[in-house]
Amino acid sequence: YHIDGFRFDLMGIHDIETMNLISDTLHKIKPSIVLYGEGWTSSSSPLPDDKRALKKNAAKLNGIAVFSDDMRDGIKGSVFNINDRGFATGQIENSESVKFGIVAAGKHPQINYSKVNYSKEPYTAGPAGLINYADCHDNNILWDKIELSFKDASVEDRTKMHELAYAIVLTAQGASFLHAGTEFLRTKNGVENSFDKGDVVNGINWDLKNQNNASYQFIKSLIQIRRAHPAFRMQTAQQIATHLNFEENLPTGIIAYTINGAAVGDSWKKIWVAYNGKQTPQTITLPKGSWKVGLSSKGSSKSATNYTLAGSSAVILYGE
Repeated sequence: YHIDGFRFDLMGIHDIETMNLISDTLHKIKPSIVLYGEGWTSSSSPLPDDKRALKKNAAKLNGIAVFSDDMRDGIKGSVFNINDRGFATGQIENSESVKFGIVAAGKHPQINYSKVNYSKEPYTAGPAGLINYADCHDNNILWDKIELSFKDASVEDRTKMHELAYAIVLTAQGASFLHAGTEFLRTKNGVENSFDKGDVVNGINWDLKNQNNASYQFIKSLIQIRRAHPAFRMQTAQQIATHLNFEENLPTGIIAYTINGAAVGDSWKKIWVAYNGKQTPQTITLPKGSWKVGLSSKGSSKSATNYTLAGSSAVILYGE
């Protein structure tokens, strides 16, 4: 039937053995098949936890990825509390959850797992086992979540937060997931559960693509960089643990890390990525070396030794 992939709702209801049988069978038919699902259930199950296709058992699943609710809520705040915020919306205490998503929920020596919002230990065997995302069809779409949780923010500030959220998703290791239309700030007008609301709510308003073209181009550039540079798509947990290093002793609200691109065959021999979760500009010292700008949020600037990140912004620098 020329189907490219399957998404499993409440995948934790199923047992690991069955899910792996599904995966093995489908990969024989179509080796490039994409399989992923929700690593949780809506309630209890007669199966013991160690037999179920839960997020914490992701390493036991073969060729199947799980959604990272750690990253999702780390970026924007809990989907179950409309007033809760995340790193991209100024609640910088969520930074460790974001860092956990950046390393694809794997074992990394610089992650303090006790500070991750939900998962207190790594659960993937490799980056192919994780889906990083900020929003999907469930719960409030990202633009609405930002507006509802940060009512005092201007449209300009909310736009910056939205772009920061997707800069994080699209530079993180693992698989990146975008909800259709979110690249140009799609809204569902505050409707949280829209399964029965029809096209008035669920239809994509293509006029927003023209209205928010700058955001569209920003996210398009992020996708192009991700596709062109394997350093953002490392293949093993060991590569990530060895070649992605977080900077320490940074100002509050900054996450920054370097990637050894040369070690994974990237034309960008070294890469520096930084995010500012605060709404105010912050200046940090660059690692030694010569750096070029790969992508930068509006309002940020670079000097010979420092980089000033605008409020709610992201930057990618590289050295050849």
